[in-house]
Amino acid sequence: MKGAQNVINHLNKQLTLELTSMDQYLAHSKMYEDWGINKLHEKLAHEYEEELEHAKRLTQRILFLEGKPDTASRQPINVGDNVKQMLENDLAAERTVAESLRKIIGICEKEQDYISREILEDLLDDTEMDHIYWLEQHLGLIDKMGIQNYVQSQMGSQDS
Repeated sequence: MKGAQNVINHLNKQLTLELTSMDQYLAHSKMYEDWGINKLHEKLAHEYEEELEHAKRLTQRILFLEGKPDTASRQPINVGDNVKQMLENDLAAERTVAESLRKIIGICEKEQDYISREILEDLLDDTEMDHIYWLEQHLGLIDKMGIQNYVQSQMGSQDS
């Protein structure tokens, strides 16, 4: 089904943001693993997988609309130097993703592409209710507990 080129172009822009977030989560996850901060490593590895799933959904939709998915483009990633900076950089990236999703949802509405809109609304819900919420919560914990106590609390595995 041939989709509106405007929608396809914006879906590709969103795909770039999702792939960029995926790359940043991978870098941060591996840094946490290297530092022995296992809970953060496991959480960010999970976030990487979720971003990959977002990218797959966007790619499938672009192909369905007879577009060509741009899986090569990326924005520069912001790798942090310490735990707090890494979480802040991830939060900034997720807020950029959410802002873009809101914009593209409006474009899909205008173009009467309700299926793309629904897919993007699902991605926005996951971005806001899972990713952003978790990052804000953990940055708040750092403020309340102090960075040393926070990092110590993240040393075990997710299951402990």
